[in-house]
Amino acid sequence: MSSPAPGDTTTPVDPAPLVSAPFDAVLFLSFGGPDGPDDVMPFLENVTRGRGIPRERLESVAEHYLHFGGVSPINRLNLEMIDALRDELGRRGMDLPVYFGNRNWHPMVEDTLAEMYTAGHRRILVFPTSAWGGYSGCRQYHEDIDRALTALAGREPGSGRSDGAVVLRKLPQYWSHPAFVAAGADAVRRAMDTLGPGDETPRLVFTAHSVPSSADAASGPATDGGGLYSRQVMAASRAVADELGVTDFDQVWQSRSGPPQIPWLEPDICDHLESLAAEGVRRVVVYPVGFISDHLEVIWDLDNEAAEVAERLGMDYARADTVGPDPRFISMIGDFVEAYAGGNGDLAAMGCGDNGRTCRDRCCVPAARPRK
Repeated sequence: MSSPAPGDTTTPVDPAPLVSAPFDAVLFLSFGGPDGPDDVMPFLENVTRGRGIPRERLESVAEHYLHFGGVSPINRLNLEMIDALRDELGRRGMDLPVYFGNRNWHPMVEDTLAEMYTAGHRRILVFPTSAWGGYSGCRQYHEDIDRALTALAGREPGSGRSDGAVVLRKLPQYWSHPAFVAAGADAVRRAMDTLGPGDETPRLVFTAHSVPSSADAASGPATDGGGLYSRQVMAASRAVADELGVTDFDQVWQSRSGPPQIPWLEPDICDHLESLAAEGVRRVVVYPVGFISDHLEVIWDLDNEAAEVAERLGMDYARADTVGPDPRFISMIGDFVEAYAGGNGDLAAMGCGDNGRTCRDRCCVPAARPRK
């Protein structure tokens, strides 16, 4: 992987690998999304469980899903990436099956891990569909692994993890990987081409999922000053812009939720389009650098709300693709799997950890959540 953003270098705690031995399967771990109208409210209840979100707020968000028939594209796109990864591993002569598990909707990661255990898999590499640090981008995936292992222990009493009977190793963050950057740059080029020639060079605007400002302040190791997530997003945006030879770009946020009195990272993409229009900008390309594949928040926030704002403002607007289907991105995943499959790999890399243990001491700990 390429060098991290300034300030990301910290002294890791000993990752204490349980056993240095080969791995025998891959778990593709994602967020999940509903597959039909009847799934929408149960899915949203899973996403927001324990957060005290009012029912009326869930019903409002549910309308976004129902606008698209109650189906998020994320599961279909994940399955396409999994098929491509299987082909990639096959080309490399690697006989590692790839399984699919989600945090919030079927196939749930607890059920997938039980299936993998029944099939005889005990050492599993976990690829998360988030490139980033921070609680939502990294630590929560460690918690997913921990929860799945706890559920497995309840189903299979002999599946102890403390003795290394089952090992799930989360692969590292990949926001700075050259393939991630190159795939993003080409996605932007394609989007710019759709606008055609014009007197004005389109303004390039990067977006990522906003988080509460307090969550960003807590992202990264406690000794590193916080702000890891926002620094990574800006660094990745700058890397894509550099690949394109673009010096004038903006990095903004989308998909905020929660009560307005709680500060979130801003500006929001729609507010930013208003500001650009006031400056006289008339052509915009938006690249959702924070997402590896389309899902409801990408297509609602960018293809509907932001596109409507741009149309009202008289702007030419194009949204760049996410990187998921790009063969270079799939090859990048294959590189990670190949590097770690033998039981080695860089265990000190940001985001890497076994059986729910984070890569750094007290890393990305939200103030309102229990520490482990």
